[in-house]
Amino acid sequence: MFAVTTDTRRRSLASTATARFFAAALVVLCAQASASEGVAESNAVKLGPALVAQALAYEHGEGVPKDPLKAAALYCTAARDGDSEAQFSLGWMYANGRGVAHDDAMAASLFALAAAAGHVEAGRMLRFVGGDRGALPDCMRPPEPPPRAPEALAEIEPDPFAELSPGKQKIANQVLLLAPRYALDPRLALAIIAVESNFEPSARSPKNARGLMQLIPETASRFNVRNVYDVKDNLRGGLAYLRWLLAYYEGQVALAVAAYNAGEAAVDKYRGIPPFPETRDYVRRVRRLFRNESHAFDPRVVAPSPMLTEGSTPR
Repeated sequence: MFAVTTDTRRRSLASTATARFFAAALVVLCAQASASEGVAESNAVKLGPALVAQALAYEHGEGVPKDPLKAAALYCTAARDGDSEAQFSLGWMYANGRGVAHDDAMAASLFALAAAAGHVEAGRMLRFVGGDRGALPDCMRPPEPPPRAPEALAEIEPDPFAELSPGKQKIANQVLLLAPRYALDPRLALAIIAVESNFEPSARSPKNARGLMQLIPETASRFNVRNVYDVKDNLRGGLAYLRWLLAYYEGQVALAVAAYNAGEAAVDKYRGIPPFPETRDYVRRVRRLFRNESHAFDPRVVAPSPMLTEGSTPR
């Protein structure tokens, strides 16, 4: 598509790709063996030329089935490690739309990298793809670190519900069973219970909130709780209310938790967490046990709070 000399050169390189492919495989195996024996990095075999040889073979189908996608992946691995020939070759594929989507801007970025490393033909190709520079291919980004194992997270932050007493564990087991029926994360329900009553079914507050999830009479009546001191009945009412609040505040945990303590009318009035010291402390305590900022919600349960539909930003 561009300079004839460039394409001719690539075909010339491809004619030797078969032999180089098998030689490259041997280089890779030797490098892996050396690494396993603990050879210092400064003495390790550089794999860039070996990967380029393999990529050429796959690009042109010399000795192996033709596979442009595999060729591009091999070029990209070597290009990421700084091989200028790989950067040039991958840029050529993008410039010509061979095995990858045609993208002059991305080709220009790859040619520029190769040219900066002294690759003469890459510098020439820059004249044909224009001055715009695009993002490099995703495969050239450094690999992301692996996620921490759950055990490692546990070491950093112990599970507050891991060692409950037998009585509390019995209640927690019921929460684990019931919460999913209300589409709730059991840990959020457990956090509410821990802060509200410390897992005490007979708890009663000075404001007449009662039972495990500390339901006031109005809330108990609203969600058809007949006996607030019965564990299952109290749980059903509290979980139903929590599900309602999450839908009302479209999954914003802090607002739902604040409303569980102070009521949704107060949260709507102050357009966010009310400035009551008790409520702010309550939200902080629950959020220490349940860190997620958002929670799935069912929009069919209730229409969202007016303060959300009016486009204001809750505080």
